Amino acid sequence: MTPWFADDSATLYHGDALAVARELPPGSVDCIVTSPPYYGLRDYGVDGQLGLEASPAEYVERLRVLFGELRRVLADDGVMWLNLGDSYNSTSANANQPNTNRDGTADTKQRVQESRRGRRAAVPDSGLPPKNLLGIPWRVAFALQGDGWILRSEIIWAKRNFMPEAVTDRPTRAHEHVFLLTKSPRYWYDADAIREESDPKQEAHNQRYAKVYAAQADRAATTGQPGNNNSAGVHSRPGRGGRNSRSVWPISAQPFAEAHFAVMPLELAERCVQAGCKPGGTVLDPFSGSGTTGLAAARHGRRYIGIELSEEYLELSMRTRLRQPGLDFEGVGG
Repeated sequence: MTPWFADDSATLYHGDALAVARELPPGSVDCIVTSPPYYGLRDYGVDGQLGLEASPAEYVERLRVLFGELRRVLADDGVMWLNLGDSYNSTSANANQPNTNRDGTADTKQRVQESRRGRRAAVPDSGLPPKNLLGIPWRVAFALQGDGWILRSEIIWAKRNFMPEAVTDRPTRAHEHVFLLTKSPRYWYDADAIREESDPKQEAHNQRYAKVYAAQADRAATTGQPGNNNSAGVHSRPGRGGRNSRSVWPISAQPFAEAHFAVMPLELAERCVQAGCKPGGTVLDPFSGSGTTGLAAARHGRRYIGIELSEEYLELSMRTRLRQPGLDFEGVGG
């Protein structure tokens, strides 16, 4: 299998993610960070593309098979971060479009990008009554769980900037899911790399509850009766500032004029790389796209393997994301 591009820092493959994955050595990557094409959202005009399956079940099955192969490629102590958005049941191409631009760009700009790199796609009729939210992220998560993955956490990416929706019969969508999945019960995870700043007033409050918790624990040990500690908790570790990362990540998307409209925010990719990939390790993205995961990996001293079905996006990633100041990427392959 010949890479499309390779050097000491990154390797890019042009082709179908599953076909390439089958050629990768077992246990050869430490972390997977990826955001697959969402179901029924875009037609990129590339044969074999993901997202245009005839039903949610077919879409989920394709991802299950792919990630089953990538589970073999992942190290035993590796982790996977999987970002997915959702879709509503509809056969209308317009019904699923609001809030699809991660970078918050205006609809006029979106149409220009669509004409260059992908058309809106209708969500096939799933057989459910109209207006149903399909629950695609959780369908995929449960399928992977059933396939042997350990589902460790659901993170909510709370979008600080998003496209408004012209709806009045439900709340406006302003989030996406990021699932943390592991291959084994014991895995590499650096909680300190993504610790959050904490409010001193909140910390003082937490410490008061820590004392309450300790008193309740003593009482329980003496009397055999558990105390009421539902509200107690300690959020800081001795010698460590801040607090453990929460499961809601407020992150602003970053407009990226040359990329397609579904660019993963760099901050999101960086958090995943920092927490999930050991220093000097290798990060894989089977849907490399504009190369955001690759840039995050390079910024934090990790190697990168990217797989992309569209050669246009590979060229885009080399022209923009992977040729940043201080990054040594030379000589694009054809």
